[in-house]
Amino acid sequence: MFTAFDSKTRKQLAAAISCISIVGIGLSLVIPLLALRLEAAGFPARANGLHIAMTGAATLIGAPLTPVLARLLGVRVLLFAAIALGVAALMGFAFVPDYRLWLGIRSLFGLSLTIIFVVSEFWISAAAPPARRGMVLGLYATVLALGFAIGPALLSLTGAQGPLPFFVASALIAAAAVPVALAGADATVKMEGNAWPRLGAIFSAAPVALAASLLYGAVETGLNGLLPVFGLRAGFPQGWATFQLSIIALGNVVFPVPIGLVADRVKKIRLLGFFAIFGFIGALALPAFVTDSTTYAAALFIWGGIIGGLYPVGLAILAEKFHGAQLASANAAYIMMYSLGMIGGPPALGLGLDLASPRGLFDALAVMFLAYLVLIAAIAGPFSAKRSGG
Repeated sequence: MFTAFDSKTRKQLAAAISCISIVGIGLSLVIPLLALRLEAAGFPARANGLHIAMTGAATLIGAPLTPVLARLLGVRVLLFAAIALGVAALMGFAFVPDYRLWLGIRSLFGLSLTIIFVVSEFWISAAAPPARRGMVLGLYATVLALGFAIGPALLSLTGAQGPLPFFVASALIAAAAVPVALAGADATVKMEGNAWPRLGAIFSAAPVALAASLLYGAVETGLNGLLPVFGLRAGFPQGWATFQLSIIALGNVVFPVPIGLVADRVKKIRLLGFFAIFGFIGALALPAFVTDSTTYAAALFIWGGIIGGLYPVGLAILAEKFHGAQLASANAAYIMMYSLGMIGGPPALGLGLDLASPRGLFDALAVMFLAYLVLIAAIAGPFSAKRSGG
């Protein structure tokens, strides 16, 4: 797939995508592991929630600082430092028995992940040829989704007890440094130009793209936590209620590359508008299919896979609008918006589920997609004061 690119571009993309995907495997092992360990230790569910909130807080703090650090240290050195911090945090989980201290360790782990994601996504966006950027970001989304599918499988092999799962996760995070090292200093992108440190300036230049990240953070996190609850309330067996997440994950593996190829050939803001319309209609229609498991599974696979295009297409728009250090700041803002979606989305969707159980979850999702569609229409529609591409 990269044969049309020159050698340096292939090195850059292979290194950045491999780095973030290996981290994805380790991260998807650690998230359920920490939840299981806290539950086994008798901590209430709100303690698990507090841990997740600490990760989000670390993201909101670390994301705007990452472009500054990358300009001072360089992309490659900062990635190595973030990977080392992640490994150290995982060793802290393994050897510190006081679960209360895990809050601080999780903050450091969240900071490490934030830096890795911001820098890697900047590297991928900056290295991808403009004419093939959608395809490259779609491939990144596919490989990352595969990585997130592997982590829980590894946890089932290591078990949740003892230090072994933390050792495995540490080895994976450390291995992420290998492709960065093999690429060499010459293959690393450089941040040039002045950065835009303020979120407001970036948002005013690309509101639709940043809102795509906000929406996707709310939808993805909300579905991961509440779709099994919807399934149970809809009368699904427990195994099938949980398996819904695997169906969506499979859609996120299959659809991103085709969506990326389409994104390279059409106006990306129109594609985001299509996602909003499709997400809205699909959310309203899906509850009607629950009585037929085959139809429901097929619809959920298609719906989940297509709305997953929000994230890479939004990234592609940022890469069209920003360059150098400004692109790094825009990527940081993008991840901050995703984190805000993580924080605000699940409570809103949970409220919908409680008010009109079980279909209220999808009704609340429909409202979110409709709000995003209204935003697109207001900014780039036929009656907008200023038509924009992002």
